[in-house]
Amino acid sequence: MRHAPRFDLPETDAFTRTYWDAAGQGRLLIRRCADCGRAHHYPREFCPHCWSENVTWEPASGHATLYTWSVVHRNDLPPFGQRVPYVAAVVDLAEGPRMMTELVDSDPADLRAGTPVEAVFRDGVPVFRLPPGKNDTPRARGT
Repeated sequence: MRHAPRFDLPETDAFTRTYWDAAGQGRLLIRRCADCGRAHHYPREFCPHCWSENVTWEPASGHATLYTWSVVHRNDLPPFGQRVPYVAAVVDLAEGPRMMTELVDSDPADLRAGTPVEAVFRDGVPVFRLPPGKNDTPRARGT
């Protein structure tokens, strides 16, 4: 019996294996440049800011703020079709980098730019959610 390919799980390689192994253990890693000091995400073997190859892995706190999001109502790629609607998001990690992700366990009506979010892991993939008890984010004036 053939199974449909899954488009929500990573294809690891020798370089990204460190990142995905940590995520499988519930830890979020980022890369930091020893030359310019800036952190970056997605993982790559050089610094996208100064092009140095003097970069290392470091643990991220998992704390972030919501930068932007979109509620996806249609996606034909497996297994996303069974998850709609879901929230595709971009978050600003506390360490500085911006990260594309999914926001889970959160009511889209409670989302506001700048809202604190935290990393959680689903199938070894980092996703984010509003911290427990934070689903009562004040609504912007006039909404």
